[in-house]
Amino acid sequence: MANVTHHVLPVPDFDRPVKVLIVVAPYYREIADQLVAGARAALEAAGAEHDIVEVPGALEVPQAIALAHRLSNFDGYVALGCVIRGETTHYETVCNDSSRGLMLLGLQGAAVGNGILTVETPDQAMVRAEAKGQNKGGGAAEAALHLIALARKWGRATKGVGFKPAGESYQIAGDPTA
Repeated sequence: MANVTHHVLPVPDFDRPVKVLIVVAPYYREIADQLVAGARAALEAAGAEHDIVEVPGALEVPQAIALAHRLSNFDGYVALGCVIRGETTHYETVCNDSSRGLMLLGLQGAAVGNGILTVETPDQAMVRAEAKGQNKGGGAAEAALHLIALARKWGRATKGVGFKPAGESYQIAGDPTA
């Protein structure tokens, strides 16, 4: 492989608290724990609060994030897990569908950092998961923070279940007091 320098954006600063949900599939516990350690370190360094939930596998990660995005008040999400190629086509299904689910969530407005490793061997996974190495968990957390910063820069308050976002007004047809 060619020796190419990677450019990493500086982590954004926030003027108000950030709350992030880490969703992890601990099927390969040692790898998952390393990814979580990296994600937690990145979020704590940025001053972000975080919660962690575990789900059975990589296919459940996007589903858990979708539930939290619809029902809770998180600013962003970090998806963590590991899929290692086996002897069947199940690998392709899990890799493609978990990735597609996370991408669809992002396109719908969720700030998601994808740290689900898709690798050929356990050794490749460990290199990418090591807390003191590449740690893709930390990278996924930083990606979520960047997306949260963009959402805050360009967005407006729209969350709420059936309630008008704060600061918006509306007029009911024929209402003389508006």
